[in-house]
Amino acid sequence: MAIDRPGPVRWLYYQYSGGLPEQYRARVLRDATCRSWMFRVLVRGLVRILPIAALLFFLLGHFGGSWSLAAGSLLLGVLVVVRIALTGATESVDARTVRHGYSPGYAAAVRAARRGE
Repeated sequence: MAIDRPGPVRWLYYQYSGGLPEQYRARVLRDATCRSWMFRVLVRGLVRILPIAALLFFLLGHFGGSWSLAAGSLLLGVLVVVRIALTGATESVDARTVRHGYSPGYAAAVRAARRGE
C-alpha cells in the first residue's frame, strides 16, 4: 500500500508544526518511525530556521560589512538549532504523532519493535 505524500505547501506547513489531514496519518507515523526519523527531525529544524537565517545573513553581511562575520554567526546559529532539534527529537516526534491521533509513546514503541528490543 502506497502512503500519500503531502504537496509542497502542506509539507512546509507540516514542518512548521501544522497538522496534516487524516489521509496523511500513515505518513506521519512513517516519518516518526522510519530508519531516517532522526535525520527528518534535523531537516525539520533546519527548514524552520532557513528564512530567518537567510534574512540575518543578508542583513549582517550587507549592513555589518563583514561577510565572514555573517557566515560565522550563521554557522553558530545553525549549530545551536541542530543541538536543540536533536536534543528534543523524541519528544517532538511523540507530540507530532499524538496530534495526529496516535497514543503517547506509540512511535517510540514502533521504533523499538523494529530494532528488536
